[in-house]
Amino acid sequence: MILEGNVIRTILTLAVPIVINSFIQTMYNLTDTYWLGKIGTNPMAAITLVSPVQNIIINFGAGITAAGAILISQYIGAKQPKQAKLMATHIFIFSMLFAIICAIVCFFATPSIVSWLGADGEIYKLGVTYLQIVVLDMPFLFMINLYTAINQAHGDTVRPMLLNSLGVAINLVLAPLFLLTFKWGVAGTAFATLIAKVPCAIIAYYSITNKKKDIHITFKDFVFEKSKLMSIIKVGLPTALGGSTMQFGFLLMTKNVLKYGALATAAYGIGNKINGIISLPSNGIGSATSTIVGQNMGAGQIERADKSYHIAMRMAVIFLFIGGLILSRRSIAQPIVAIFSKDPEVISMATDFLCLMAFCCWTNGIYNATIGLFQGSGHTMVTMLVDASRIWIFRFLVLYICESILHLGVASIWYAVVVSNATSSLILLILYKTNIWKKQTVKIDRDDDVPDYIND
Repeated sequence: MILEGNVIRTILTLAVPIVINSFIQTMYNLTDTYWLGKIGTNPMAAITLVSPVQNIIINFGAGITAAGAILISQYIGAKQPKQAKLMATHIFIFSMLFAIICAIVCFFATPSIVSWLGADGEIYKLGVTYLQIVVLDMPFLFMINLYTAINQAHGDTVRPMLLNSLGVAINLVLAPLFLLTFKWGVAGTAFATLIAKVPCAIIAYYSITNKKKDIHITFKDFVFEKSKLMSIIKVGLPTALGGSTMQFGFLLMTKNVLKYGALATAAYGIGNKINGIISLPSNGIGSATSTIVGQNMGAGQIERADKSYHIAMRMAVIFLFIGGLILSRRSIAQPIVAIFSKDPEVISMATDFLCLMAFCCWTNGIYNATIGLFQGSGHTMVTMLVDASRIWIFRFLVLYICESILHLGVASIWYAVVVSNATSSLILLILYKTNIWKKQTVKIDRDDDVPDYIND
């Protein structure tokens, strides 16, 4: 289907399960936000403050698994399944080592990190407690992400969706139990998230090591190959750096919000989470685009990759434009925000933020589809530069103008987010027109180059 079938049907077949899977993953954070909103504003503000720290590490590691999905999909498109299997094993070992080391380092560095963010008093204590627990789930999360990457590269987006459904179901039960019944506070929500990932990671490991699967990992007589490691670094490092530097920018944005107080920080967190749900279809279409482009580039079908990108972008823009117009109505946005907070000031600020973002969210359709094109073709350096500039140049520049020159107060944060997203989308379109995405970035090895143990 990916190489020869109807393009619209292919995009929907891949994207719909990805969207559902992304929504399921979002439910982890939404569950925490919902239940913490029941016990006060400070717990919610603490999680909003420290979540970008966790996301920095997760996004760096996600660059490794993203590289795996790209490279595996190109090998599959080139009909080199043995090379795809070997690449999957390299990605697994690489990502697991990274996850374990980072979990240990971050656990001990958490107090200093939260203090540097400017938190004090109760928000500091709550932030340290939450972050020290959730960083321990990194090895389990990376296992799940690798499982998702391998399946998605092969065109299977349904099984990852089902696996994450199990995790969310467990979290939905444990979060209120630990938080309200056992009275564990933010530690309860963190433990619920951690425990929910454990059975999913075990299932993921069993699946990706199952020799009955076309693409599986194997450790028998394994040795690292320089060419595979260089491919991972060449494709994965830009994605890792782009994602982590972008998340670090989000962290500094959150630090800027904190100076307006806990109420503004809570409102910022709520608005971002709801906007994340709005953008899920666009993100799903972007991920589907990456898989379709990756396989077609591996098969040498550049025109089909280009056609798929154009159709995917139009689908994402139309959906977000219609959905954004609906959600930007205050009469609709405010009741949704009120689900997560009972504080009138938080509700008012979060509603302002959400209405503005929803009205302009259609630009995310351009952004996600074009990012998918460049990632699928292996041009992750482009995505790194655009991701970094979106936050570090455009967002902070607009924030400075709105705060220091226009004196818009906390609304400066809202405008900085919207303007920077739109600007990055325009830059990506200009870069697409240069056709640099058509240049081959990774050498596709032949199956007869693989070691003997891969053929066992």
